[in-house]
Amino acid sequence: MKRITAWRRRPWAGYAVVLAALVAIGVVYAGFSPRTDRAEAQSTAQAAEDLKNGQKLFDKNCASCHGLNAQGTKDAQGNAIAPSLIGVGAASVDFQVSTGRMPAANPGAQVPRKTPIPTFNTSIKTDYEEKDKREAAEKQKAQAEKNLADLRAYIASLGGGPEVPPASAVDPAKGNVALGGKLFRTNCAQCHSFTGQGGALTGGKYAPPLSKSDVTPTQMYEAMLTGPQAMPVFNDTTLTPQDKQAIISYLVKTREEPNPGGNSLGRIGPVTEGLAGWLVGIGLLVLAAMWITAKKPKKLKKS
Repeated sequence: MKRITAWRRRPWAGYAVVLAALVAIGVVYAGFSPRTDRAEAQSTAQAAEDLKNGQKLFDKNCASCHGLNAQGTKDAQGNAIAPSLIGVGAASVDFQVSTGRMPAANPGAQVPRKTPIPTFNTSIKTDYEEKDKREAAEKQKAQAEKNLADLRAYIASLGGGPEVPPASAVDPAKGNVALGGKLFRTNCAQCHSFTGQGGALTGGKYAPPLSKSDVTPTQMYEAMLTGPQAMPVFNDTTLTPQDKQAIISYLVKTREEPNPGGNSLGRIGPVTEGLAGWLVGIGLLVLAAMWITAKKPKKLKKS
């Protein structure tokens, strides 16, 4: 006790106490504070690994047409075989790959929508009753989602471009259905028809139907944003994000509308309804008349 008292009386004792307190505070703070530097390092390493995986997926599934550097390719006459992907953005990649249009097996006037290849098929059914099948399907779907995200990130790293819209921007419940119907009829109905059933274009191209449930709101937004194939680009200065969301809300709403007659008849309107009524109604009358006139009268018995 006397020794401690003697140390306290020395001139430098106060400085030693302050220094010890600072060291103790530093140790406690370092122990409880989050290691942001480590988290950032891990995040950077993970991003690099994702880009590496995206490049591998590109080399395997896309480079044969788009070139090893995504610069696009041409035939001997100088005609484009596949366009450059530099600057197209993540939204364009997500649309083309998630709809199965890419990778394209047989490029033509227009690449049709189809089931995505297993590597990128994010619409895998996962509601199996058997636990083993459900877990396997969920694992496969999660890997496909990661593969698609890595491919998007790799293409975006080559030159930027439109990003995939957030979920809040494509929520049909948040859009103005009435405004969406007006905008759709003004900007889209010329090709997709008034009810979104699609239609033929020139040169073997066509506007695909938008009334099917497999066309997701995200894909609708991405199509307006990137202008795939024969479709024009509706950027945010032409159609604002709110306008795009309104159009999506209108299209989703039209899917939910019932068909009073039982059959939609393409939902084109009174033309198909009148044609069906004419063919069915008049056809039945003609058949009835033929059946009646086909009956021969019985021969009169000789008296």
